[in-house]
Amino acid sequence: MSTLADVNTAMRERVTHLERRYGRKRVYLVTGTIALLVVLLAIRAITSRQKAAPPPAARSVAVAKVITKDVPLYQDEIGTCTAVETVQVQAQISGQIISRDFEDGADVKKGDVLFRIDPRPFEAAFASAQADAVLAHATFQRQTELRTKAVVASQDYDVARANAMKADAAVTVAQVNLDYCTIRSPIDGRTGIRNVDVGNVVGPSSPPLVTVQRLDPIYTDFTIAEPDIPRVRQHLNGPSLQVLTEAENDYLPPRRGELTFIDNAVQPGMGTVRARATTDNHDRGLWPSQFVRVRLILETLKNAMLVPSGAVQIGQNGPYVFVVKSESTLDLRQVKPGQRQDGDTTVIIDGVKPGETVVTRGQLQLAPGMKVAAQEDKASPAGGARDDATVQ
Repeated sequence: MSTLADVNTAMRERVTHLERRYGRKRVYLVTGTIALLVVLLAIRAITSRQKAAPPPAARSVAVAKVITKDVPLYQDEIGTCTAVETVQVQAQISGQIISRDFEDGADVKKGDVLFRIDPRPFEAAFASAQADAVLAHATFQRQTELRTKAVVASQDYDVARANAMKADAAVTVAQVNLDYCTIRSPIDGRTGIRNVDVGNVVGPSSPPLVTVQRLDPIYTDFTIAEPDIPRVRQHLNGPSLQVLTEAENDYLPPRRGELTFIDNAVQPGMGTVRARATTDNHDRGLWPSQFVRVRLILETLKNAMLVPSGAVQIGQNGPYVFVVKSESTLDLRQVKPGQRQDGDTTVIIDGVKPGETVVTRGQLQLAPGMKVAAQEDKASPAGGARDDATVQ
């Protein structure tokens, strides 16, 4: 108690001293001002503490609709093109080339003349064979007449008959050799670079004179990896599987063909099975030995649900998408994605419904229940699966 009394006494003495020094009114004015500031600061602190924090602004996100479309279930591979027919034109007789009747790289029809070999030796051989045949047949005719009169031995008749037959065969051989002097294209196709010129002597053992390849249609050869064989085999018993062949950087649409061959064994040491498609090539857009991209279409998925590929995210529980509900809030959906399609879309097997809105861009720091400001994604590849990849 004495301490509190001492403090009060000291305060009164301090105030009395200030009043004497500055005056009573001034002391009361300063003290009131300080008290008013303290009261104002206290009120501000209390009101700011009671005021609720404003809700966060809605995040802006890009969205797109879940669409439905018929899309292919496919297998992508790398392959090469092969001519349907390849013939190396060879000389069947020995002789000198006297003419060339085509240009390198020309389109030729079956039967068109390519080369001519000097026919004079073979024309002479043919004329000699014909003369021998005339004599042999005349002798055989006389022997036949004598035989009817029973004045000739049977052996002489048989020899004359055999000689006549040999003479006919010699005429046929001479005619064939004479025909071989004109070398013709055995198929419709395109010629390569000639290997001989006029004046060269050629024969059956000489290198090929020229190569002719048939380019329309054309084969697309590719391989199927061993792990993919069971899935492909499931679709082999139905209609012929379609194959799309596309060359790199040729600015032409993929060419449609049919799977016409699949090997009966896995290649040892390769782990692949050879396959072949026959592809239309009327404009010669594909060339033998050209590398191409191959798409083997297994079936068509009817009314498949598609979303932009950017909408599918990967989390701890697997793939998911953010669905924008009617009140502009988010719902996180676990989904089962299927095959990615051209146009940067992905098939969704389960998890969303057609017509729902999914977030395509801006998923960072989003959470279920968060309010968003949805804006249509202008870059969204709506219906992006290319039409030419869909089996009709």
